[in-house]
Amino acid sequence: MGTVTIGVSIAVPEPHGSELQQLRAGFGDAAAHGIPTHVTLLPPTEIDEASLPAVEAHLAEVAAAGRAFPMRLSGTGTFRPVSPVVFVRVVEGAEACTLLQQQVRDPAGPAPRELQFPYHPHVTVAHGIDDAAMDRAFEELAGYEAEWPCTGFALYEQGADDVWRKLREFPFRGSVVPPQAGRVEHGSVPIR
Repeated sequence: MGTVTIGVSIAVPEPHGSELQQLRAGFGDAAAHGIPTHVTLLPPTEIDEASLPAVEAHLAEVAAAGRAFPMRLSGTGTFRPVSPVVFVRVVEGAEACTLLQQQVRDPAGPAPRELQFPYHPHVTVAHGIDDAAMDRAFEELAGYEAEWPCTGFALYEQGADDVWRKLREFPFRGSVVPPQAGRVEHGSVPIR
């Protein structure tokens, strides 16, 4: 057995996932069609193929302890000049994503991973393309909005063709999104 490159992420559901993937391709990002639209929990990580069952068991435990939570995307951000990335911001659900990624990357678990940068949940819409296209992505998606109940995450493997394919989904044990205490809706803007 050899090694495999895996990743763990929260998929952005339809129709938002395909819409953002098409927009990413339209900005000139050649990797767009090989990467499902997502919020990363474990970045690309090379592991021994033999340890894949242990990784799956670990992720199942993390998911079993998890509860569904609301996710909301709004507007854009960038990691430039440190990293050539434009993204759609996670404005609700970021704390839950941060906790999940810590559990997934548990140093005592089968896929420990040090991060190159501090964790910041986001949805990439442009990566490593020319500055004018990055600027266009940043501006055109500045008003982007999407929301959905996050009810789990998935394990992906990167193929030899650089395409990421889903291996398995891990639904949370509690799939009903709990109401948020102290949150009052006023139109589409939450007031706290």
